[in-house]
Amino acid sequence: MTSTPAAASPPVASLPAAGQRVELNIGGMTCASCAARVERKLNRMPGVQASVNYATEKAVVHLPEGTTVADAVATVQATGYTAELPEPPRPAVDDAATGMEPSEPGEDREVTELRRRLGISAALTLPVLLLAMIEPLQFANWQWLSLTLAAPVVVWGAWPFHRAAVVNARHAAATMDTLISVGVLAAFGWSLYALFFGGAGHPGMRMPFRLLPHAGSGAEEIYLEVAAAVTVFILAGRYFEARAKKRSGAALRALLEMGAKDVAVLRSGQEVRIPVGQLAVGEQFLVRPGEKIATDGEVVDGSSAVDASMLTGEPVPVEVGPGDAVVGATVNAGGRLVVQATRVGADTQLAQMARMVEAAQSGKAPVQRLADRISAVFVPVVIALALATLAGWLLWGAGAEAAFTAAVAVLIIACPCALGLATPTALLVGTGRGAQLGILIKGPQILESTRRVDTIVLDKTGTITTGRMRMTRTLPADGVDERELLRLAGALEDASEHPIAAAIAAAAREQLGTLPPVENFTSTQGLGVAGVVDGHAVVAGRAGWLAEQWALPLPTDLNTAHRQAQDAGGTAIVVGWDGAVRGVLVVADTVKPTSARAVAELRQLGLRPVLLTGDNERAAATVAAEVGISEVIAQVLPTEKLSVIQDLQRQGRVVAMVGDGVNDAAALAQADLGIAMGTGTDVAIQASDLTLVRGDLRAAVDAIRLSRRTLGTIKGNLFWAFAYNVAAIPLAVAGLLNPLIAGAAMALSSVFVVSNSLRLRSFTAVSLTDTDQDAHRRPHAPSRDRHPATT
Repeated sequence: MTSTPAAASPPVASLPAAGQRVELNIGGMTCASCAARVERKLNRMPGVQASVNYATEKAVVHLPEGTTVADAVATVQATGYTAELPEPPRPAVDDAATGMEPSEPGEDREVTELRRRLGISAALTLPVLLLAMIEPLQFANWQWLSLTLAAPVVVWGAWPFHRAAVVNARHAAATMDTLISVGVLAAFGWSLYALFFGGAGHPGMRMPFRLLPHAGSGAEEIYLEVAAAVTVFILAGRYFEARAKKRSGAALRALLEMGAKDVAVLRSGQEVRIPVGQLAVGEQFLVRPGEKIATDGEVVDGSSAVDASMLTGEPVPVEVGPGDAVVGATVNAGGRLVVQATRVGADTQLAQMARMVEAAQSGKAPVQRLADRISAVFVPVVIALALATLAGWLLWGAGAEAAFTAAVAVLIIACPCALGLATPTALLVGTGRGAQLGILIKGPQILESTRRVDTIVLDKTGTITTGRMRMTRTLPADGVDERELLRLAGALEDASEHPIAAAIAAAAREQLGTLPPVENFTSTQGLGVAGVVDGHAVVAGRAGWLAEQWALPLPTDLNTAHRQAQDAGGTAIVVGWDGAVRGVLVVADTVKPTSARAVAELRQLGLRPVLLTGDNERAAATVAAEVGISEVIAQVLPTEKLSVIQDLQRQGRVVAMVGDGVNDAAALAQADLGIAMGTGTDVAIQASDLTLVRGDLRAAVDAIRLSRRTLGTIKGNLFWAFAYNVAAIPLAVAGLLNPLIAGAAMALSSVFVVSNSLRLRSFTAVSLTDTDQDAHRRPHAPSRDRHPATT
């Protein structure tokens, strides 16, 4: 956290080309005003747009054509700080396999150095404090022992502040380190004057401890305890701040380190273990029980339960089998799987999640901009105020001691460190906790949107419903055995690839096990299928097709049930064999088990739910009634969804949209808050503001709750940081604040802000506390439904 000499620029050949977005690691920043100064210098470059985050110590820089990264690095170095491109990710290597100790992160070294400096300084300062505050302990020449103990603290313990102040002074700038350094050196310098040239150095000198200054010359007063103790308090604040920043970024580091290190690839029938970075799209790899799935892919052989809790937060393993999609970094909790890689490296879901989280943490919420502007001008104003306080007390005739005490207290109490930490630390913790729960917040500006939203538009298919066809009812004709109906129809439909056919075949297989083979199978596009099963000529399809093509009209007892199923939004498949209609099978896109609870919880958040669907009004009303939505917009074409959002916005509503398909992308982008289900398409996810890795609509409730709580934490941090300075500075100017107390209070303010942000780590997702296990047993992207049919 200390300033370091500017390093040489990295070779230009290794830098990205101009005209793009780059990220730089910034070194030497010690406070928010440092970040503000670097950002201001970068933004003065022609065409450059930069955002510098003090908490993450990174700058996101948008470079125009003609400006190189080397130019940006040189600008940062000319400001007195270091800048470099992040190191490329190293190939994953198992440290245990190489016999090497895990490398220690740079943050750990920083924390260790601060702890060592703090420990030594505190040990030296404690006797100085006791001697100054407890008069009976003041033996003859005690003041010289205090000088001996305090000098290393002021020089070596506070060296990071002095060095940063000097570096900034060379660039005609002042930061919070300047305030600390000047305050500590002023107290120490006054003490040296009193000891060597005043009356404080004679044997037997006594100095009673006072919380408030008193009028007098000050020539017999020393402030060694102030100089040493303020240094210790500030070091303690920096140490706990560094530790907290490390903890607040732990979720992202865990996400980045989550993937598998190596993978067993199947090549020419042989198993070859290679580093995961060498895996190519299309290759098949083996995943044994207990192993991590190496990358995103599709199961080609085997069945198992996959634990995706580390990515989604969902506690119950998901059953997968051939044709099901699996995500890299999840754990195979059951049987042996053979998976074909569909995405590798930076294209995987894990890599995309990490990029989204990091981008959110590197950005700035609108409320942070105000804090940055204040921090940029605060330090010069405070220095001027301290000088004015010194002059005012002297002119008032209060004496040098009172004037000096008040001026030093102003310098120390006014450091706005808490302002700079208020937003970044809350963002780090909030977005990191969201990633652990499968909630990805794309940027800090999204937090403001969640507070203002009053209407939430819910796409039906894939959002409220599963988006997959499932057989819901079996209606045999009079005298027909239900199992026989399902057996013959299931066998016939098993030969078709149509989603409706797959739902019927899956339900039959779940209930009956193996199905008989089909002969002479034929399919009429969009109408139905026919074939011979166990010697029976079986047909299945639309009622009109069976009546016209096969002369099999619906009997009276099934006609009413058929019409009711259609009106409720289901698809009724008529089945007949050997010249007669034998029954009706109803297939529908079923409502997710948690959708009704999610809608109720959205209402509790003050949101007005609206169902948006292309289905007919009867089908839409059925689904809406099941989940508790009263406002329905039905029969909307995919191209009209954007217009629906715009119409609602013209009515004065602030609209959130939840969707998952390609046809939802434009509406998600138009909405004030776009929420994409992670089980949906990449286009929808890219167009959204929030992404839910799980397909559970209750995750949208968690996303809004977490975003609002993060925003509330930011505003709470900013309020206390502002209130602290507003309340404390007048006290210091009025001489009612001892510099010793000021130093402790300033350090504690930063610790309070960071600790308050860390409370976000305890955020609990309501969607993961549900005891309804069926709500969690859904594959992320299955090719066909494996649920038992409801008969």
